[in-house]
Amino acid sequence: MADAHDRRLAPLRTPTSLSEEATRDVSAALTGLLADVFALYLKTKNFHWHVSGPHFRDFHLLLDEQAAELFAMTDPIAERARKIGGVTLRSIGQIAGEQRILDNDADYVDPFDMLAELRDDNNELVGWMRELHELCDDHNDVATASLLENWIDESEKRVWFLFEAGRRGNA
Repeated sequence: MADAHDRRLAPLRTPTSLSEEATRDVSAALTGLLADVFALYLKTKNFHWHVSGPHFRDFHLLLDEQAAELFAMTDPIAERARKIGGVTLRSIGQIAGEQRILDNDADYVDPFDMLAELRDDNNELVGWMRELHELCDDHNDVATASLLENWIDESEKRVWFLFEAGRRGNA
């Protein structure tokens, strides 16, 4: 019987019918996506906490709703990587090293610039999810692809809302 030390060293390889290549590629892409979702979540909360001006209430509530949607994606993304036999994020440092979403640490950001920046970030996220969907199709990972389809739809809705809320008239 294995001792406690051996059990701690046991690999985290969940059995899966996907190939080793699929597990490696898809779980790595999911981990990158997870880093981006965490980065976008925190940026959205940052803007939620720091928005000001005549549209404060509407923007504050919109950004809180969108942050909640992003946060709700995090556990399913991480768990999907684990279900297929991969690993996922372990630290904030790993998020910082893998994220493609740029941080915004400015002392002040105009509320309409906040919406435009988040709109563009969410739109980039959609593009990365589409690329991951293609990877899933290549590896016949229909379950991950199915999850991505819903997240793409939710992200496109965020882009739409940010676009419409950020319009400054009919020009």
